[in-house]
Amino acid sequence: MGLDIGCGNGKYLAVNRNVFIVASDRSENLVKIASQRQPHATIVADNLSLPHQNSSFDFAISIAVIHHLSNRARRIQAIRAVLDTLRPQAMQKQSRGDQSYSGGIALIYVWALEQRTSRRGWDDGNEQDIMVPWVMKTPSTEIGDAISRTFNRYYHLYREGELESNIVEAGGCVLESGYEKDNWWAIAGRPGQ
Repeated sequence: MGLDIGCGNGKYLAVNRNVFIVASDRSENLVKIASQRQPHATIVADNLSLPHQNSSFDFAISIAVIHHLSNRARRIQAIRAVLDTLRPQAMQKQSRGDQSYSGGIALIYVWALEQRTSRRGWDDGNEQDIMVPWVMKTPSTEIGDAISRTFNRYYHLYREGELESNIVEAGGCVLESGYEKDNWWAIAGRPGQ
């Protein structure tokens, strides 16, 4: 059983219908849309204070959510809330001396500052805290043309290594991390006691 924290319209709920996911978002309207993707459950929840029982989930995803929080303390608090829901990790030694982990894991994606080759062109030297225009278009009707409205959305653009640092500061352990399509990602766990 897993969580999709900041699920938006629930697009990740359709990835595997055989895995039960509890999806949450702050937007009541987005949760209504996500609730149409069965057999999963949806709730309205704030990712800074999740209503789930601690240490109960096998996995959590938080895709393109954490970077919308306005300061470092709130981003770390949100990561800590995700980690608290996971079953703790139990470190085991392998015969080669490598380590493997068992327990709940979280996949977290955030926008990267290092997007030099993308259409956005951000990179070192650019501001990390920015407002990005988001255009909402209404469909054309028989009565009139489509109407566009632009809203500015806050983003914190993560530098290389910053997500991993936030995970550790939130009390987590980084199991893997990398860069993909203008995003930094990390797979994190909660260390056992």
